[in-house]
Amino acid sequence: MQIQQALNHPISQLGASESPHLDAELLLAHVLDKTREYLITWPETVLKESEQQTFLNLLQQRVLGQPIAYLIGSKAFWNFDLIITADVLIPRPETELLIEIILEHLDTNKKLLADLGTGSGAIALALASERTKWQVVATDSSEAALKIAEENAKNLNVSNIEFRHGSWAAALNSELYDAIVSNPPYIDKADKHLKQGDVRFEPKQALVAEEQGLADLKQIAAQALDKLKPSAILLLEHGCQQGEAVRHLLEQSGYNNIQSYKDLAGLERATMARR
Repeated sequence: MQIQQALNHPISQLGASESPHLDAELLLAHVLDKTREYLITWPETVLKESEQQTFLNLLQQRVLGQPIAYLIGSKAFWNFDLIITADVLIPRPETELLIEIILEHLDTNKKLLADLGTGSGAIALALASERTKWQVVATDSSEAALKIAEENAKNLNVSNIEFRHGSWAAALNSELYDAIVSNPPYIDKADKHLKQGDVRFEPKQALVAEEQGLADLKQIAAQALDKLKPSAILLLEHGCQQGEAVRHLLEQSGYNNIQSYKDLAGLERATMARR
């Protein structure tokens, strides 16, 4: 089988993916350890039997709905690639909004930040790599997730970051922070989207929260208040229809200067507040 035949294999059209050809390219590039550009440049290259079988096995899993990130073990985020396994949430492009907001509101001088529920380490690593004078503490209640985050930090050669095991701000010590950021679970357990797409395969504890998706957001807001310096930032990602509810819970928790931010689709995706 040649590269061009593999990419047009009928099995790739059987799934519900919106981009079956791109999926096939990503999987085959992974199997061959080549770039997608290589596939385009050398379409008549003949696959080894082992390469062909591995590719078809991955393609079959993709047809059944397995996320590309889990199949190839990586996902692009910010300006780097992260190791991704089924132990962590797959980083989304909209989460990059949190990085942009923090970089905009804090100067480059020495700062102490925390990323609560770090998962793969995406947010913490982006901030730490962009601002080498900052120290970032990344927490997670999942030891498996922390191992992935630590591996990502090592691969990216990011040293100004510390990983701690624990639930939200409970893993923080007596230090006071210039900013605390989090992308916690915020999906209502009755949300129909949990039965669609990649989220069917992602860890539910990283996606679903009680109280219509607000329980963890409330807990973080309550815990973080005493961990922040005066006028320091709390920044939360939330669902695109939760902006008003999050602003209200932050006000009720004692925060000031509360402001929501929209993603590229024009949907409220993050809310910032100050102590």
